[in-house]
Amino acid sequence: MTVASEPALRVGARVLLLNNADEVLLIHARDPDQPGHHWWELPGGGQDPGEKLEDTARREIAEETGLVLDEIGRKLWTRESRFTYRGREHHRLDHVYLARTDQDAPQVALRHTANERAGLIERRWWPTAALSQCTDKLLPAELPDLLQALLDNRFPLAPLALTA
Repeated sequence: MTVASEPALRVGARVLLLNNADEVLLIHARDPDQPGHHWWELPGGGQDPGEKLEDTARREIAEETGLVLDEIGRKLWTRESRFTYRGREHHRLDHVYLARTDQDAPQVALRHTANERAGLIERRWWPTAALSQCTDKLLPAELPDLLQALLDNRFPLAPLALTA
């Protein structure tokens, strides 16, 4: 009998990207092996070896949306999670950064992996009020409150530590 090993920790960066109307860009994704399992999440992904987290955030935004960000803002939170995707256990630690853009719509991304294409449903800008009414799964679940605190200048200066 073999003992299942813990999945390796994968470090990544995500971006809470706001447009001029203070709408947040979210990715609607699904597990291709379980199409009924879907969620909305901030754009981002895994850190490459030797890459700074801010560079990971910038690269992931470009890959997932085609938007090129000159500036990445402060770190807002980290979020550790464990989940099953495509039948495998995963362990993630995402560092979430604030960024702004004056572009109204995500561009067509050219560098999606086959896995990303299989899981992508859509990208959408969400107004804060609509986000708080979302009945789909949000990652993190506290996103409406976190975003409202940020927009109301009530967000702590030190990054928060969230867990799933």
